[in-house]
Amino acid sequence: MSVGRTGEPPAAPATPADGADPHRWWGLVVIALAQLMVVLDATIVNIALPSAQHALHMSDGNRQWVITAYTLAFGGLLLLGGRIADLIGRRRGFVIGLAGFAVASALGGAATGSGMLFGARALQGAFAALLAPSALSLLTTTFTDPRERGKAFGIYGALAGSGSAIGFIVGGLLTEYLNWRWCLYVNVPIAIAAVLGALALLHDRPGHTDVRLDVPGAVLGCGGLVAIVYGFSEAEPRGWTDPLVLALFAAGVLLLTAFVRWQARAPSPLLPLHIIRDRDRAGCFLTMMLAVIGMFGLFLFMTYYLQDILGYSPVRAGLAFLPLTAAIITGSTQISARLLHRVAPRLLMVPGMLLAAAGLLLLTRMTVHSTYTGEILPALLLLGLGMGLTFMPVFATATSGVAPRDAGVTSATVNTSQQVGGSIGTALLNTVATTSSAGYIAAHLRNPAGRATVVPAGVVHGYTVAIGWAAVVILLAGLVAGLMVTAEAPGYGTPADAPVPESVP
Repeated sequence: MSVGRTGEPPAAPATPADGADPHRWWGLVVIALAQLMVVLDATIVNIALPSAQHALHMSDGNRQWVITAYTLAFGGLLLLGGRIADLIGRRRGFVIGLAGFAVASALGGAATGSGMLFGARALQGAFAALLAPSALSLLTTTFTDPRERGKAFGIYGALAGSGSAIGFIVGGLLTEYLNWRWCLYVNVPIAIAAVLGALALLHDRPGHTDVRLDVPGAVLGCGGLVAIVYGFSEAEPRGWTDPLVLALFAAGVLLLTAFVRWQARAPSPLLPLHIIRDRDRAGCFLTMMLAVIGMFGLFLFMTYYLQDILGYSPVRAGLAFLPLTAAIITGSTQISARLLHRVAPRLLMVPGMLLAAAGLLLLTRMTVHSTYTGEILPALLLLGLGMGLTFMPVFATATSGVAPRDAGVTSATVNTSQQVGGSIGTALLNTVATTSSAGYIAAHLRNPAGRATVVPAGVVHGYTVAIGWAAVVILLAGLVAGLMVTAEAPGYGTPADAPVPESVP
């Protein structure tokens, strides 16, 4: 834009404003380093999981808790973490989150049993739920000049967005050349460096003592999610009709229903219900959750398939995921970003989900003899492009046009739906895969001599069945986007008469 709102010429090139923190760009490095650690941790452990499962003697049904314990705590407590950061101060919340994350990582690395590792991962997620909103808030308050803020958010987003790719590579290197435990230990020096940098470089106003914490809401919401995910986990050894499994599902539904009712009358609700009453916004939240249900399960299965079936080393398995990350970035930045203000968001989301479903359906043809370049790579590229096409309009539509007071909670709700989807998807699809594998092996294993061929074939059969169900969920996400997200281009861009969200990049 060449002129300001009142017609005056644009200001001179950006210079540090009076009173601006001279160390703010070094502060950005600290903030981005912390966010990179949180994002990286979601993928670095995936590559290490086969080694960790073998070392700690986890069952196939319980291994998913290494992933879901983290995502459940992170997603379930994210809204509460943002409130706590407002109450105690953003820098203090940032430092406490870093320190707690480091301690939890050290406990996980030193785990002597699966229960200790699961608990450490949940603790990591809880501190990440405080760290992530504190980091974003500090970035917003550190860079007050609009032009500097845009540049800072660009750097922050690029570093955070590369976390998944870095996680795959670093996870492979650490697992292969050191030990799977170093995939957790590596967070300790990073967190220490970030804490020292935060104490020296970051500044913040005191916390708001009038902020009220919705602890009952957090307990009801997290309790309901844990009950449902635990029910999916127990369905593998007990069966879907077992009384305990049905009781867990019923308890989860009751707790989540109570959560919604409580949010309607809580004095300071975690999730103000008027945010999800908007049809477009609710459609985006649901689309995101369903899309991630399909994608997170794939990460788990492909990690085991590449290492245990195809015999890839951890490093090679990590590198095998990079085309997926590159395709997501390409779909987001080169396709969705260019079309974002020209077409309705569902015209990006629906084709994106169809592409992603096509990629998953290709993977249902996997066998123990499949090749990476001939069958796996094309499917990963299709899945990545589809997710990239979808994620960008989901975030843009969900966060556009909200009042400044709701910008933070709206952005956090998108991320919460992402983490919750990952938790449910990993638990559900892992149960489908393990039960399908067990059924196949029981039906085809005629004598012990055939075990060497039947068991790998049964394992892959379980993966393909679960991936087929993931494709169904992805198609459901496309249906939701097509029916619920009705905003027209450029209607989902922030309209001129709507308040601009101050804390959303």
